[in-house]
Amino acid sequence: MQENFNLLDRIKNTYSSLRPSEQKVADYILKNTEICSKMTISELSEVVKVSQPTIIRFVQALGIDGYRNFKYCLLRECVSNKDNYFEHLANFDLKPWEKLENLPLKEIKFARELLEGVLKNVSRDELSRAIRMISTARVINIYGVENSMTPANDLLTKLTYLGLHCKMHTDAYLQQISACHLTVADVAIAFSHSGKSIDTVKAIKQAKKSGANTIVITSAKEHIIAKYADICLCTGGETSYIYGSAIFSRVPDIAMVDLIYMGIILSDFERFSKNLDKSGMVISDRGL
Repeated sequence: MQENFNLLDRIKNTYSSLRPSEQKVADYILKNTEICSKMTISELSEVVKVSQPTIIRFVQALGIDGYRNFKYCLLRECVSNKDNYFEHLANFDLKPWEKLENLPLKEIKFARELLEGVLKNVSRDELSRAIRMISTARVINIYGVENSMTPANDLLTKLTYLGLHCKMHTDAYLQQISACHLTVADVAIAFSHSGKSIDTVKAIKQAKKSGANTIVITSAKEHIIAKYADICLCTGGETSYIYGSAIFSRVPDIAMVDLIYMGIILSDFERFSKNLDKSGMVISDRGL
């Protein structure tokens, strides 16, 4: 199935090869696209005066598997204002007729593009400054909401293993309260792919006001959250608001977490390797 799929064009291009009864279905849909997008197969069958198997054959002639998938395509054709259309997966091109066996390659390709965005946008100088700042902090506060909780929790785990004093609250109010108790000896780290998450912005703003050093991990420096960052680590990628492509932001964000983690170890290999050994000994009896 081609990526740029236009259902009405496909109906017109396939029209001459359809049976007369199937052409009746095509004629009605082309003239009443929006109405048909809300019809069940039985309702369409009754209006056009053809059997349901005829409609199924018509749908299959278009290369679509099933009436449900056909209606999905029809609904998309009816959206005239793309700004008001909710893209479930943004730039990830997932169609309802997609075969499961094709998903692994598609997902890996998409993840690779996101990681290439990190490689293109990451600043060595900013990363180096962030590593020094984190490794010498008295306390490290980590903020994030919704999808950003995944990389935030990953960073919490890694820094705790390194023996650093970290805190992360899942409650947005507690994130802001914790931020108000920071000092100039502390560091606050915020994750926000969109750069607009209001609770995360409030938390990092409060941390800045308290005198703490602030690090923001976001997709672009132009975002409002970057205003409150001493260091902004950019991951690149789309800047979609909530859901959409932001649901995939864990891929570049976790890559950035890994860079920070490995960079801290390299900054004082003896100290942090010893701390990792100590952390490992504590849980050495937890595996079967």
